[in-house]
Amino acid sequence: MSREQVLVTVPPRSLPALRGWEVTPAHLAWQLGRGPHLYRAADASALKGGVLVAGDRRYDGLEGTGTLAREFVRECQNRNFTGAILDFDRRLPALGHLARQLEELFRPRGWTLFVPEAYGPALREAMVMIPSALSGGSLEQRLQEAVERYGAGRVTLALQKSAEDFLLPAPTGSGSPLSPEELAALQKRLHPSVFFSDPLCARYFTYMEPGGATHFVLFDDGDTLRRKMETARKAGITSFIASWAEVEPHGRQLGLAPGTWEGRRMAGG
Repeated sequence: MSREQVLVTVPPRSLPALRGWEVTPAHLAWQLGRGPHLYRAADASALKGGVLVAGDRRYDGLEGTGTLAREFVRECQNRNFTGAILDFDRRLPALGHLARQLEELFRPRGWTLFVPEAYGPALREAMVMIPSALSGGSLEQRLQEAVERYGAGRVTLALQKSAEDFLLPAPTGSGSPLSPEELAALQKRLHPSVFFSDPLCARYFTYMEPGGATHFVLFDDGDTLRRKMETARKAGITSFIASWAEVEPHGRQLGLAPGTWEGRRMAGG
């Protein structure tokens, strides 16, 4: 039996608010950039412990990654980090090569590498992040397929507090994102009947525009995030990643905030 691991991505300025939570901080303070180099935010100089998070929005993918991989190792060593999350939005050959280099460099040090799902098949040991938000299908089936492909020990559920407004029919499976304020305003205006989707582990409601167009609104709250974690546990998954901004209002409900323990119980216990 293995203890659950919950990583919460957090900017340096918000780190004090995470004190006392039963989580591992994942520091949102690094970006890949020209050189190529790993650039650190100005307010990250004193960070110690936890996990490094690196984005790719400043990286052009045109240069080699050997120096970049060594900079990852140096940052982790200097800060007593136990691994890194590659928060990559793009799939570039150079980024895939970097992920393979980091997997090799992290292995002898006992560090953990977390990668987006698109990079998982090319790696042997890295944790593969599976997003929790779906617009169709079944979360249980989605996670079971991931477990069958990678093994439960390599799957991390990336919790997403999502809200989208779909104009039906929605052949692409994508809707218009709603901010928490927009969702609240829409519900206040419509007073809709809200339902829960067991396959998606999300709440939803429908409404019609004056011209007759039908909308389907799918969204998460603290309860749906909790149910998604429970679905992952049933599949044998014990690793979770979430954003501080999204889980902060639901810390006790998820068993992560001070004074709670349920979310950190022994897997299967």
